[in-house]
Amino acid sequence: MKTIPALLAGLLLTVGLASTDSAAAADQPAPIHFGAISWESGALTTEILRLIVERGYGYPTDTLPGSTVSMEVALARNDLQVIAEEWAGRSPAWVKAEQAGQVFALGDTVKNAEEGWWVPAYVIEGDRDRGIEPSAPELRQVQDLKRYPQVFRDPESPDKGRFLNSPSGWTSETVNSQKLKAYGLNELYTNFRSGSGAAMDAEITSAIRRGQPVLFYYWNPTPLMGRYKLVRLQEPPFDANAWATLTDASNPNPQGSQSLPAKLSIGVSKAFRDGYPDLVRVFEQVDLPIQRLNQALANMSEKRTPPRDAALAFLRDNREVWKAWLPADIAAKVEASL
Repeated sequence: MKTIPALLAGLLLTVGLASTDSAAAADQPAPIHFGAISWESGALTTEILRLIVERGYGYPTDTLPGSTVSMEVALARNDLQVIAEEWAGRSPAWVKAEQAGQVFALGDTVKNAEEGWWVPAYVIEGDRDRGIEPSAPELRQVQDLKRYPQVFRDPESPDKGRFLNSPSGWTSETVNSQKLKAYGLNELYTNFRSGSGAAMDAEITSAIRRGQPVLFYYWNPTPLMGRYKLVRLQEPPFDANAWATLTDASNPNPQGSQSLPAKLSIGVSKAFRDGYPDLVRVFEQVDLPIQRLNQALANMSEKRTPPRDAALAFLRDNREVWKAWLPADIAAKVEASL
């Protein structure tokens, strides 16, 4: 049986340890919150940046989920600090926050990125090796789709074609829905939204493997672009006034236009920009070569590699790429951790 002094000593020791633990927790910096981007290029870029921040600079990080717009709103409130792949200027939420000085787009992270409406090349050209005849040989621009709804027949509504839109909650879903109206296609095509980016990829990939016609929204960089021969349909040249009608879901008279020229950046909150000048300088230098990125994405997709593991592989295989963004001492820390 413990004596009173022994019990008292044990109590004091316990209190002391608890105080020490509390002090250590207080000294631990809060993690930098990254948006948990659901599409593959964004997920990979997120993990590349997190590894550099954690292993090069010693800052803890984590990820928080959300749709594109909800993450942009959270960034403006500093509930998130970083969105690793921000298609800046595409959503009203971003534009409003940027004009208010609440968010900032750093760098030009992937050159020659693009988005639009695509079909497999065999739809237009055929594929002799696979025994596929062209099903829409004169399809060149979105307006031509008025002639081909039966080529892209919706199995659930056979009297219409099917257009594969982005999942709900993506900025591009609003834009594509408005484009269907602007191009006079909303009565001819079902505006089909997959439940997730992965579900959309699965439907597109399944159709291509079976040699079936499929019409879909997509973007670059992605593994799909590196894996299949695709054709982007022509749209009217970009017009800022028309673009404003496409990003406004409530506009009853949207006007057709190519999407805003793509500029991928790293979105950060004002508090992050002010509080982490060392990381801001790095983020402004990030440059991911699109062909290498597409190849890394294709490997990640085919092997079903988790984004964190794929990011580690990218850092190991492309040292000359990311070392150019970093001070020498920081690059050495990252390299040693690999």
